[in-house]
Amino acid sequence: MKSSRIFTRTALGALALSLSATAFSADWRYAHEEYEGDVQDVYAYAFKEHIEENSDHTLEVYRFGELGESDDIMEQAQNGIIEFVNQSPGFSGAWLPAAQIFFVPYLLPTDEETVLEFFDESTAINEMFPELYAEHGLELLKMYPEGEMVVTADEPVTSPEGFDNKKIRVMTNPLLSETYNAFGATPTPLPWGEVYGGLQTGVLDGQENPIFWIESGGLYEVSPNLIFTGHGWFTTASMANKDFFDGLSSDDQQLIRDAANVAYDHTMEHIQGLAEESLEKIQAASDEVTVTRLNEEQIDAFRERAPQVEEEYLEMTGEDGAMLLEQFKADLEAVR
Repeated sequence: MKSSRIFTRTALGALALSLSATAFSADWRYAHEEYEGDVQDVYAYAFKEHIEENSDHTLEVYRFGELGESDDIMEQAQNGIIEFVNQSPGFSGAWLPAAQIFFVPYLLPTDEETVLEFFDESTAINEMFPELYAEHGLELLKMYPEGEMVVTADEPVTSPEGFDNKKIRVMTNPLLSETYNAFGATPTPLPWGEVYGGLQTGVLDGQENPIFWIESGGLYEVSPNLIFTGHGWFTTASMANKDFFDGLSSDDQQLIRDAANVAYDHTMEHIQGLAEESLEKIQAASDEVTVTRLNEEQIDAFRERAPQVEEEYLEMTGEDGAMLLEQFKADLEAVR
């Protein structure tokens, strides 16, 4: 009888411990916009690794298409169906107009070291943007650059006149459309899943993306002329549903912030040299690829059209946009 009671107490203690562990563990979900091995995927898995190594929580990562396209996963995150989401301001601009600042051409430098220092130290990035995202039910964890934007087209282009009548695919972002209008092209919004086919059939004449995405998505196969215009960087953001985040313990909130910092540092190391590596893969895979790097005189012809895009940005965003742009420029000046 005594040994039976001891066994019962032991079993109940083990059960209580098990229930306690269960109560403090959770299965979380994280969706992003890219393929296996791409920059957002690298970030997501570094984030996942830190979460799982430092807690009893698990994190399931969903790549492009597994839960839908970018707009779909954002809607799921804002509705609390998934806890974490990674989305570019290129898509967020429709509901967060100030985020379109990344599409003012020639605002960000092309120098990788300067860009990385800017994202590390910028007041606009690290203090102002979190407040803007919070107004839309999102806890901004990190904004980070993925790579310099490269345009692909059906022929090499060296001047704005070369873009005349060319249908260039853009994200559903009003300011990005304004940029390509300023460049002389015909901006054509299209979901990512339709871009390859659109280029292949001539519905599109070109598109823009970081070079690693052009390589991993095989876009060079149907749009082989790569044009380095130097007009901007692709930027993205990792976020949590704010109600979810605010409802967590302080320990779990700190766990998530630490995971975001670790993932950011890991990803910034990953992107260094990635553009050159991706271009080498493209050139090794296709003899049809051409690479056009605009010289300063050619860039100036595009750059002189940037002020009209900045003016449009200010009209779209009002006082919030003006304050953000002013701080953005001050932050850039500080790291140049």
